[in-house]
Amino acid sequence: MTTVRQRKKINPCNQNQIKPHSEKSTKFNIQGISSPATWRMLCYIVGGMFALIFGLLMTYYVATLHENDLWFSSIKEVEREISFRTECGLYYSYYKQMLYAPSLKQGITNLIYDNKTESMRTINILARMNVYQEVILAILYKYLPFWNYLEPVYFYIYTVFGLQTMYVTALYINSWLLSGTWLSGALTALWYIVNRVDTTRVEFTIPLRENWALPFFAVQIAGITYLLRSDLTAIKERMAFIVVFISTFMFSLTWQFNQFVLLIQALVLFILDCADLIPATKVTRLYLIQVICLLVVCLLQFVNTMILGSLLLSFVLAAVLMRRLQKRYKGRNPVRRIWNLTIHVVLVLCLTVFINKITKNALNLQSDEHIFKFIQAKLGFGRTRDFDASLYLCEEAFRQLPFDTFERFSDTLLLYPYIFVLFILTLAAVTTIISNLRSPESNNTDKKEKRASFVKSDVAYNLIHTILFGCLALSTMRMKYLWTSHVCVFASFGLFSIEVWGIMLRCLRLYTPQRTSILRYSVSIFVIIYLLLKFWPRIMEELSELREFYDPDTVQLMNWIKLNTPNNAVFAGSMQLLAGVKLCTGRVLTNHPHYEDKPLRERTKQIMDGPGDNDPDLKPSPSPRFCDEIKRDLPSYTKHFTRVFKNKTFHVYRLSRKAAVK
Repeated sequence: MTTVRQRKKINPCNQNQIKPHSEKSTKFNIQGISSPATWRMLCYIVGGMFALIFGLLMTYYVATLHENDLWFSSIKEVEREISFRTECGLYYSYYKQMLYAPSLKQGITNLIYDNKTESMRTINILARMNVYQEVILAILYKYLPFWNYLEPVYFYIYTVFGLQTMYVTALYINSWLLSGTWLSGALTALWYIVNRVDTTRVEFTIPLRENWALPFFAVQIAGITYLLRSDLTAIKERMAFIVVFISTFMFSLTWQFNQFVLLIQALVLFILDCADLIPATKVTRLYLIQVICLLVVCLLQFVNTMILGSLLLSFVLAAVLMRRLQKRYKGRNPVRRIWNLTIHVVLVLCLTVFINKITKNALNLQSDEHIFKFIQAKLGFGRTRDFDASLYLCEEAFRQLPFDTFERFSDTLLLYPYIFVLFILTLAAVTTIISNLRSPESNNTDKKEKRASFVKSDVAYNLIHTILFGCLALSTMRMKYLWTSHVCVFASFGLFSIEVWGIMLRCLRLYTPQRTSILRYSVSIFVIIYLLLKFWPRIMEELSELREFYDPDTVQLMNWIKLNTPNNAVFAGSMQLLAGVKLCTGRVLTNHPHYEDKPLRERTKQIMDGPGDNDPDLKPSPSPRFCDEIKRDLPSYTKHFTRVFKNKTFHVYRLSRKAAVK
């Protein structure tokens, strides 16, 4: 028999006063608390299932497109290999080389002391190129029983396609974290899939480094988004740091452009730190993660000096050092704070350049100078006849983002929500920054987080992230894949965001919680229904299209090389073609598409370019092009070159011994 007792008044601020008085009352309290907890758990389960489903759908989508486009399962091995065009073939060749090595030790040794990728030079492939993923996959295939079920090439391509599952899932989770509802993640995944042309090119550039790296980068961004939440416990914060560290390391290990992408991310953190939009302690820890990951990759790449001389390491060192030297650089007076902040930014940038110059001079580093030449030429400051800059600028992938990208975004209703959310949150961020600059500086983290009431830290990070990477994408089309996937996240989060709709309705003086919820769900669900009705039939039609790989001239060339040339024969030609020669025949090359080495760039220039570099008074050359003239079999050419192979596309010439000696 239960005794009914009179309830005491309890101070809600004093949790120690709350004690269970009976078994019955304890059961009642547990049931009352468990109902919302059960609902949250159900949402997590349903949302997680849909995240995995969308990720698997994307993997199936790109894998089917690849199979249908090439009829990959039915073509010959040489045709499969030459389908990995340009630098893709070069990377895949090292996977193939590791597979056919007599032992693991010998395979690693052949990569460290490679004398076939560049003639008359022995280079360390593991130091020069980010091919650890090929090494790991080859080891897994050789020593795990995959060979009973998959051919080596399928094990490779399915691994890359499988990373798309992780990619889409990470984008889904990032949007879910920002908006608070898994429906936002579903819309993000849908937008990513229907905008496939602009969000990924994995189905036809499988071994490309970005296809390995970007899934890990998406995981890292989602980890940072979670890390910047203000309600984390110590354990959750520690777990978030671990996720960010692992994903940053994997991203850095798999892409040679890691330092430039992480530099932009460091700039994002620096801007938010200066604007008091995120806690300084978390910024410092994220800087530290970037530096540690790069240094570990540097060691794995046998002390790659290109990483040691990176702008990222110089910038992080300068930012941390100046923050230590200017502990109270923001001041209390608003005008004084703006002035001090401006001085701080200028000092950090100047110190970055100074440190980087000293480091590169000390290391005699010239491996990345072609990138800065390209940037200078892109901005109109570089020399128009510089070979390295011209080589990039003539490629369509390195030109400005074409306007039809925005037309496709409009067709999928992605562009308008993105601009709307970007505009609203930019205003909110500017308002927050002004408010923070007006208020006195405080070392109390809690007060800082409460001050930034117009935009939260995680939202602020994603806002500046999308702005900076958007500028990069607009200037260089190849870099759009760093931005377009985040566009899907940002637009979807905005449509489902209580804060975004609340800001807009407050500006219109129409705000009520009910109107906010109605707009939040009705507009977003309408977009989801629109995308399903319009693009599902298109996707089904696309998946039903069957094509076939057909490149008989290249197949004939590769077969001729394997049958009619010695194993130590050296081939010169275009970088793109020679990567295929390396993969299909294993012959020695003069140059190749991996361009992060000054001697290799000089060799490529000698093969492809002539005198007159940067002459101010260039005129049309009276001499005809070599490639055209050599085909005429004139005596002046035949005494040095003998044609040994010809088809509709390719001509192969053997250099005479006398000419070779000269």
